[in-house]
Amino acid sequence: MGTVTDDRIELPEMDGPLHERLAVAVERLIGERRYQPGDRLPTHRVLARQAGVAIGTVTKALDLLGSRGILRGEVGRGTFVNDIRIPPVDGGTVDLSINGPPQVIPEDMFKAAADRAMRASLALPHGGYADQRGTPAQRRILVDWLARTRLCLAEDDVIVTIGVQHGVHLAFQDRLGASPLIATEGATYPGAIAAARSLGMQMVPVRHDGEGMEPDDLDRVLEATKARTVYLTPVSHNPIGFETGAERRRDLLAVIEKHDAWIVEDDIYSVYSTRKAPTFKDLAPERTYYLNSLSKCLTPLLRVGVIAPPQGRRSAIMRALRAQVWGAPPYGIEMACGLIESGADTIVASILRKEAKARIAMAQRVLGIEDVPMPEGAPHLWLPMPAIRAEKLARRASEQGVRLTPPDASFVGGECAGGVRLSIMATTSRDDLERALRVVAALRDEPEEMIV
Repeated sequence: MGTVTDDRIELPEMDGPLHERLAVAVERLIGERRYQPGDRLPTHRVLARQAGVAIGTVTKALDLLGSRGILRGEVGRGTFVNDIRIPPVDGGTVDLSINGPPQVIPEDMFKAAADRAMRASLALPHGGYADQRGTPAQRRILVDWLARTRLCLAEDDVIVTIGVQHGVHLAFQDRLGASPLIATEGATYPGAIAAARSLGMQMVPVRHDGEGMEPDDLDRVLEATKARTVYLTPVSHNPIGFETGAERRRDLLAVIEKHDAWIVEDDIYSVYSTRKAPTFKDLAPERTYYLNSLSKCLTPLLRVGVIAPPQGRRSAIMRALRAQVWGAPPYGIEMACGLIESGADTIVASILRKEAKARIAMAQRVLGIEDVPMPEGAPHLWLPMPAIRAEKLARRASEQGVRLTPPDASFVGGECAGGVRLSIMATTSRDDLERALRVVAALRDEPEEMIV
């Protein structure tokens, strides 16, 4: 670990307050590895001299970078660079295909949680073959987390899963006997599509607008197909990006109850909710399989999630869990519990929401988009366009160093299903994101015949 003392910091030519320009300059120096992970930055006075600004400006700039997890302050020691860079792949390609958050958990919290997890795991009975749904203590911590952030459940309501993907598969499998058809939007989470296919189930498209599924079209689809399962991601829908409000949720629920269908509610992006509508689990607990995870709101390094099925389906879910994996790995669960107990989830959620809001604003500016479904921040942005054009744009973007999710990975069907998803939280550097967005904007604006 070193201390950086190089002279002269060049401020970028850009709009905005002076401290934001300085923050961008310091972030670029971190990206260029002039400031290495673990390095202690110069004092505020030295940085002020190097940048030609006031000490107060330095303080504001470093506080801004600290709020985004790029720097950390240690009392009596100084300001240090966190190791949160996501390296480019394939010789400099900017990868916007992976919809995961940057690593912003403070290093000391990670170390403390790992130490706690080791002690707690070694104390589990039977060498870790404890309760396959998670121990009572583990489930208590997870329901307390949900109560603070989303909804109130009892300890016995939840079963610990290996992330939301695992929960989606368990829920779909449990619904297979009712109908092999699942109603969802024309574009949806690729993992849900994969789970349905692996079970021999088929997804049928429902029209959507800026707030989610259209109740009248859901009524038509359930009547025509006799599908009895509805898969919903009501907050920051993946990939379309809308948030469903309370009135629309109740309208959809009325249709679902009319057809005696059940809901698989994927609430993994609930950290970005601003409308604070009640969950479907709140509205119809005995008709809803509720899913959530720490992957998008804390870290994807811990594949720890929960499923809260209808009470009458818990035993069936437990049998399927035992047949598949027995249960989620105890050490990972204990790591997650340790981070929650330390307050890391609160710190990370605040950082991610602020960063997502700034990045949505950047994307609007670069792409020339006036309205977005979640202007207060979301981890991805959807550019609707005909499916064939989306495929060609993604291919051309890859040729120019920007990797996008293959559009057909999300495709279910219907006339409004085409588009390109941009995972705007996938890079730590805003410079990388802006460069990638400019490539996408240029390709999108080319005459259609030029995209080949």
